[in-house]
Amino acid sequence: MSKAPNHHPPAATGDDRTLRLSGRWTLRFAGEIGDTLRSAPEGLEMIDARGCERLDTLGVLQLLRFAERRGLDFTALQLRDDQRPLVDAIENVHDQRPRRKPEYGVHAALGRLGFAVVDNAREVVALVGFLGEVLAKLLRLFKEPSRFRITATVHHMEQVGLDAAPLVALLSFMVGAVIAFLGAMVLRDFGATIFVVELVNAAFLREFGVLLTAILLAGRTASAFTAQIGMMVNREEVDAIRVLGLDPVDLLVIPRVLALLVMLPLLTFIAMIAGLLGGMAVGAFSLDIPAVAYMARMHEMMEVRHFWVGMSKAPVFALVVGLIGCLEGLQVQGTAQSLGERTTSSVVQAISMVIVIDALAALWFMQMDI
Repeated sequence: MSKAPNHHPPAATGDDRTLRLSGRWTLRFAGEIGDTLRSAPEGLEMIDARGCERLDTLGVLQLLRFAERRGLDFTALQLRDDQRPLVDAIENVHDQRPRRKPEYGVHAALGRLGFAVVDNAREVVALVGFLGEVLAKLLRLFKEPSRFRITATVHHMEQVGLDAAPLVALLSFMVGAVIAFLGAMVLRDFGATIFVVELVNAAFLREFGVLLTAILLAGRTASAFTAQIGMMVNREEVDAIRVLGLDPVDLLVIPRVLALLVMLPLLTFIAMIAGLLGGMAVGAFSLDIPAVAYMARMHEMMEVRHFWVGMSKAPVFALVVGLIGCLEGLQVQGTAQSLGERTTSSVVQAISMVIVIDALAALWFMQMDI
């Protein structure tokens, strides 16, 4: 009694040039398929699969990988017409194996470090190019003022500035109080507690006012810009803008950058005032420096140059935060994972750039004795 048709195992016959297949090359006979292919002779030039009763995904993958190991081209595989659509579909993805697990060790760490350096260098180059494009299109607004989106700019000014003002003021007040406490703890041993006034003034007018504001906006606003523009990219709204003959930079980037350029200096001023008030509160309630005496000392010792040093950095930080947030949003690749990665990247890049620029500016102002 012969076997039922669904029990025909895979088999291969032929000569040294052509391998003729028969039977069922399916998942049920996975072990037999491997044994049959391993016993195939060397020097094959053709694989004839037209005699296969059934051929499923596993069988096709095994045949394709066998042909690849033997150096045979895809055209060396002869198929029936009903088999070809399945083989064509699998042939495009048969080499997409699961990713290897991450390697650990010195060599792997150096490799990851190298890739990170290259990626960061590319990001810097892309940011410089994007800066040039935005500046060119900002200058174009003077020649074509109809491109300016006043409504969008005011809307973003409200989101960036007014909504962030309470948080900026609160955190600056608390940081000013902390600086006053730390300064008093050191200066009290020398009987120079009154110099806390100069410490808080110089720290907030030159550095902490603008730095705290820029870091807060890097975390709050840059991420929001990336998420908003990235969602528009995912929903193909940016492509629709281009199809309509409009410029995404004019519609999406310039209003956000202008809003930051206007509002970050104003928020910096609020942060400076709040930080000075935090120092004054600590002086009045903990350091036995009455508010009137604190104000008099501040008026006597405060130098305007410290204020202008801090305010001069605000537009630069605004430009950096706005450009990074918008650029990362435009680089989203249409998936939720890409959106999350770009949002995280925008926050990290913006905060890092702000701190690096602030450190370089501090060194330059110190060398210039400003």
